[in-house]
Amino acid sequence: MSTSLHVWPRLVYEDLAPMVTYVNRFVQVGGKYTLDEPFEVGWGNIVLDVTPRGLRTPTLRKRDVTFTVHYRLLDGDVVIEADSGSRTVPLFDESLAAFYTSFCTAVSELGIRRPGSSLICEIPDAPTTFGDDRVERHWDRQAARLMWSALNLAAGGLEEWQAPFQGHRPRVGVMWGGFDLSATRHRARPTAPPAHVPAFMQNAQLEEYVAVGFTFGSPEAPDVSMYAYIWPQPDGLEGRSWGVDGAAWNPDAGLVLLPWAALRQTADPHQAIVAFGDAVYDAAVETAGWPSDLMGPRCDGWYMSRTPPSPVHAQQG
Repeated sequence: MSTSLHVWPRLVYEDLAPMVTYVNRFVQVGGKYTLDEPFEVGWGNIVLDVTPRGLRTPTLRKRDVTFTVHYRLLDGDVVIEADSGSRTVPLFDESLAAFYTSFCTAVSELGIRRPGSSLICEIPDAPTTFGDDRVERHWDRQAARLMWSALNLAAGGLEEWQAPFQGHRPRVGVMWGGFDLSATRHRARPTAPPAHVPAFMQNAQLEEYVAVGFTFGSPEAPDVSMYAYIWPQPDGLEGRSWGVDGAAWNPDAGLVLLPWAALRQTADPHQAIVAFGDAVYDAAVETAGWPSDLMGPRCDGWYMSRTPPSPVHAQQG
C-alpha cells in the first residue's frame, strides 16, 4: 500500500457534496468581478488561484481601486483586500442571499462597486440570482479543509504537468462556474463551437485545447476524480493507456477519468497526475495532430539557473 495515503485524503462525494454546493455558490459572488477583465482564450481571466488558505481572485485593477477577493476555506471567511483597506466577511450558517448583502456592504466601504451581475451560473435547478437563494447552508470546517487539501494537492500536480508547455496556457485554477480545477493547453487553430450551447461555452471552444483537471463530482456522476478531454474530440481514444492504473476512457461522458481512490493508491500521486496529463497530451499528438515540439525541459528552476541550455534540451525525452 502506498505510504502517501496519509497525505492524500480519502474523499467521498456524498460527504463533501453539501459543502461543495455551498462554496460553488458563494465563490461566484467575488468571481463575477473577473468577468470585467479582458477575455483570455479558454476563460483564463476568470480562474481562482488555490492559495495556502483557500481560493482567491487575481488582482483586479480598476480605475479607482485595486483589490482581490480571498475565500479562505481554512478560516471560514472572505477577505476583500484593497489599496483602500480590507474587510472580512465571515462564512457561517446562512443563505447565499444574506452573504451577498453582507459582501456588497463590505465592498462599498472600500470604494468597490458591487459585482456587475448577480446571476447564479452553471448550477442546475438553482434560483436565478444570489438574492433569490434563501436556503440556509451549514458551514462545515472539516469538509472545507478536505476540499482545500484536495484542490491544493491536485493543483501541485497540474502545475508541474503544465509548466513545460510552450503554447498558450492559462493559469491552473478553479473555474468558479462549474467549480472544477482546470489546466488547459491551447493551440491557435480555430474550431466551430456548437451553435446550440450558451455563449460562454461557445467562447470556451474558440480554438483547440487539451484539458486536464479535478472535480468533486456531481449528483449525476458522484465520483471525486481527475478528468481529461481533447477538444474537439478525436477518434481513436478507445483502448488507449492513460499513464496510471485505474484511468480509463468514458465514452458516455467524453472524458478520461482517473478516480481519486485510484490516484491515492499510487506510489506517488503527484507524479501520477503528471503521467496522466502526459498520456492525454500524447493522445492529442497521435490522434488529433497536435504538435510534439511544444514541450520545453521539465526540471527544477535551480537546475536551469546553473546549466547551459543545450544540455537541457538534450535531456528532453
